[in-house]
Amino acid sequence: MKLYFITGNKNKLEEVQSIFPEIEGIDIDLPEIQSLDAQEVIREKLRAAQEKHIGEFIVEDTSLYISGLHGLPGPLIKWFMDSIGNNGIAKMAAAFNSQSAEAKTIIGHAKEDGSVNFYEGVVKGKIVIPKGESEFGWDPIFMPDGYTQTFAEMTREEKVNISMRRIAFEKLRENI
Repeated sequence: MKLYFITGNKNKLEEVQSIFPEIEGIDIDLPEIQSLDAQEVIREKLRAAQEKHIGEFIVEDTSLYISGLHGLPGPLIKWFMDSIGNNGIAKMAAAFNSQSAEAKTIIGHAKEDGSVNFYEGVVKGKIVIPKGESEFGWDPIFMPDGYTQTFAEMTREEKVNISMRRIAFEKLRENI
């Protein structure tokens, strides 16, 4: 069985292959619907992928849920980053006096028969003023609970070892 991880992000593919080496990356341009339901976004991407290519696919959505913003930006994080960036998100969290947040990865695995299973990884933390540089957008403002560094300040290995993506991909591995 050939398993394809759909992404155009080289850094994300490298991280996933460090967790799950047998996954093959494939870059398919897929529409991304707007929804606060990450599973709905993933399901639509998987449906579109199955129209363009044969095989089993994995699509993931990594989102940032801020408690004081009632879970926003969630799956809309890309658009928040494009419009207000890390500084704007940190200021919004501070303005609502609730920096508590969850970084969540949800993986959708579509089998050739069209069935889809979801796997979730969550890391709890807080939103802080931006610290560090990263290839991943909001890593400079997310500090996991129990740590004194943001994801961006950690080494790649430190982050991968505790990441929500690792948790979700380990659950996937256990179930295929």
